[in-house]
Amino acid sequence: MSLLQDGSVHTVIDGHREAEGVEILSPIMLRDDDCYLRTRPQTALPNDTKMQVVFTILACSLASGIVFGFAALKPVLIEEGVFHDLCGDEDLRDDGHLCPEQDLKLNLFYTIGSTTANISSILAGGILDRLGSRSCNILGCINLFLGCGMMAISFHFSRYRWLFVGNFLLALGGTCIFVPSFQVANAFSQYSGRIFALITGAFDVSAAIFLIYHVAYRASYQSLTPCMFFLWFTAVPILLAIGFIGIIPKDGYGSGILPKNELGLTENRFEQIRPSQNETHHREEHYTGDRERCLLFRVRLGKWTKCLGTSKKKNQRAKNHDSQTHTGQVRGILHNLPARQQMTSPWFILITVMTILQMIRMNYFIATIRMQYAYLLDSTAQAKHINDFFDIALPLGGILSTPIIGYLLDNLRLERVLGFIVVSTTIIGVVNCVPSAGAGYVTVVLFVLLRPLYYSAMSDYAIKVFGFATFGRVYGTIICLSGLATFSQYGLDALTQGPFNGNPTPINAALALAGLVVGCALVGFVSIAGKRVSSEGAGGFSDEEEEQPLLADVPDERRGYMQ
Repeated sequence: MSLLQDGSVHTVIDGHREAEGVEILSPIMLRDDDCYLRTRPQTALPNDTKMQVVFTILACSLASGIVFGFAALKPVLIEEGVFHDLCGDEDLRDDGHLCPEQDLKLNLFYTIGSTTANISSILAGGILDRLGSRSCNILGCINLFLGCGMMAISFHFSRYRWLFVGNFLLALGGTCIFVPSFQVANAFSQYSGRIFALITGAFDVSAAIFLIYHVAYRASYQSLTPCMFFLWFTAVPILLAIGFIGIIPKDGYGSGILPKNELGLTENRFEQIRPSQNETHHREEHYTGDRERCLLFRVRLGKWTKCLGTSKKKNQRAKNHDSQTHTGQVRGILHNLPARQQMTSPWFILITVMTILQMIRMNYFIATIRMQYAYLLDSTAQAKHINDFFDIALPLGGILSTPIIGYLLDNLRLERVLGFIVVSTTIIGVVNCVPSAGAGYVTVVLFVLLRPLYYSAMSDYAIKVFGFATFGRVYGTIICLSGLATFSQYGLDALTQGPFNGNPTPINAALALAGLVVGCALVGFVSIAGKRVSSEGAGGFSDEEEEQPLLADVPDERRGYMQ
């Protein structure tokens, strides 16, 4: 037999078979695309994949989390007189301090947006798992367009209660764009941590949309009204929809694991290879077709072996496996379980409770930062300076922290990353209770650096532990439950301005303590589980197992081997 595998077209010429007699088969022309083992890209990316990654990050930067830029939009809403009718004359002050009723209403506006962004993750995750990333992205663009239109109409007709609907649609659209973006990390899983960091950084950058508008609003002496801004912004979802249709794959990115039917290893393929036994009078005809299929299978198998590579490549794969083990032995621990079973495990419960507490802390801080430091510093002017610094630092923190986050996720074990987060959040909680301007700026810096790290680490945790197959549902459920819990933020605002007389310290201290307790439980559980997996030798094959024949349990006549 002559088997040529170096050209673009392979000619396979059958030789002699002593047992059955001599039979010459016509050449079988096999193209590379017939024999090529279709795998997902891992390290080397073609240009179109690079373009998809860049476009995904750009889309997240423009649309994924714009509702979280509320701190920059809030002063504009105040100057436009939004919910001004709720304040009586005796509540209005010359220094621009809000009356409690107006402040609560504006904070409720943000709470609805942030909660919707979290709750809708389960919807976006379900659409992602069932219909693919493109359908989810297009739905996001539609909601963004409708949200911008509703916001513009609300400002034009001064129907400010419609702003809640507009903000709801903006948050829903952003989530449907953000959740599918994590699948881009599977394009090159070796650097998935850096991709998570870039996507999360882009999410934080999107909060700068309202900051840019705030600056333009001031520069135009308030002539660039919110109505005009949201009308112009409707162009963004239109352009993004065109990009998603033309650039992003319909079904997103697979897991990189080869389905058995792509290798021709199914029982049906073996049945096709096996000669007919009952119809002996057609044996000659069937034998010719079966031989061709055998040859095609052997070429596929040869291509697969070539793809796996030589011993040098095997050693490189071993190094990559060691690198993955170094970043955490728990990788893939629940990948083979159904989503329902995954979501009843301690792995899911602990990360969900931890995320709920962190989401409440983050959203409470974003919505009340000015009010908190106005009380702690007893100075509205200093509180405004810290608020202005926060508006700039929030998107900037997502950009500056990207390389650090990528390094941590790619090089540290999962339990160490989680431990670092627990320690950092506890420090933020303590510093946030200190009544000084310096502590306020330190809190802001730590907050804007830790926020993208937590989002990235939580996504990295979900993919490493639960896998891509159920990522949409598992990740969506975690964020959804966190969003439901953040409805308590409105109650925390009322509690702060009511029984605590504006003092945020009891709330901050309680949230920090709860986060420390749950965080320690999560880190301890992951650490113990990782050691157990390591001691059991889970994950990977021994050298002897890896060198066994691919079809060791299959009889020779079913492997397509010719005597």
